[in-house]
Amino acid sequence: MIERLNLLGLGNDALVQQVAAWGHKPFRAKQLSRWVHQRGVSDFGQMTDLAKDFRAELEQHCTVATPEVITCKVSADGTRKWLFDVGNHNAIETVFIPEDDRGTLCISSQAGCTVACRFCSTGHQGFNRNLTTAEIIGQLWHARADILADKGAARLNAELGEGDRIISNVVMMGMGEPLLNYDQVVPALKLMLDDNAYGLSRRRVTVSTSGVVPMMDRLAKDCPVALAVSLHAPNDDLRSRLIPLNKKYPLAELIAACNRYLEFAPRDFITFEYIMLEDVNDTDKHALELIEITKQVRCKINLIPFNPFPESGLKRSTSARVKQFAQILLDAGVMTTVRKTRGDDIDAACGQLAGEVKDRTKISARMQMQKTIPIKEMTL
Repeated sequence: MIERLNLLGLGNDALVQQVAAWGHKPFRAKQLSRWVHQRGVSDFGQMTDLAKDFRAELEQHCTVATPEVITCKVSADGTRKWLFDVGNHNAIETVFIPEDDRGTLCISSQAGCTVACRFCSTGHQGFNRNLTTAEIIGQLWHARADILADKGAARLNAELGEGDRIISNVVMMGMGEPLLNYDQVVPALKLMLDDNAYGLSRRRVTVSTSGVVPMMDRLAKDCPVALAVSLHAPNDDLRSRLIPLNKKYPLAELIAACNRYLEFAPRDFITFEYIMLEDVNDTDKHALELIEITKQVRCKINLIPFNPFPESGLKRSTSARVKQFAQILLDAGVMTTVRKTRGDDIDAACGQLAGEVKDRTKISARMQMQKTIPIKEMTL
């Protein structure tokens, strides 16, 4: 049986080329893209402004297929989390966070993660494979369709004032390191920005990275969107203990890459994500060290309350400590926010996405061995 071409994985240029190969004009590609991405239609028979022979070809050769949904959970605060089956006993998670002025979708880029950050539940699951562009876009396509089918979502949609764009923001902050799946992530980003697909602003699409410096430089030139960097420590020694990738790309290199990125970025600052870990990175001394970093690059600090899970061996900083830490930064003139925890009752909050991963890297086993070792005693 011939495998059908999944249109969710084709960007504008690839779709134009494919349509031309079938002997049709380029404008047919635009029409098709609007049906698939803007209107969320997967039945080619319903694409009424396409010629019948073209629809017949599409039916024969193509499909619009998202990963199968295993579960969908809704939090008390309205946050939704989908568990998608991506085959071979692997599942990924996607989260939608409704707010008064926006709807943000957090998308996964890998089944698992190789970066193995100490504080991240995904990293403790190990790594299996990169997701395809179709699997990445499939999360957006399905989430949008699912939410719009909800009567409550229709009301929220009206409140947002975004037409049918209930998902106004996309963040690549789900499972995986996006820049280690560069060749599949960038076409997905371009589809999100394409006016004939999802039409999102570059300012409303964010890639989060733990600091893959060479790929940051490539992204700046290929598809500059908003950038968030997982900082989480203000010095190399501690950051290497929390984020092993720092040994390869230490802070000096990372900060230099951030400054290079700002030359192309749609925003005039980099967001530094900083997870608050009790007695690990939350002291006044750490805050002062962080202030020194902010003097080297235009940035905003986003303080994130840690969402504990047993394997980490870490604790959340108290609310009082987070406020005191934030105040030190604010008093120094540093733009600082404290992220509100959303969806923690369904394990959908930051750092909690784990899905189901058939680890083929032994990362999970190595991290399991480290879980009882206090950060201060870990060897580099």
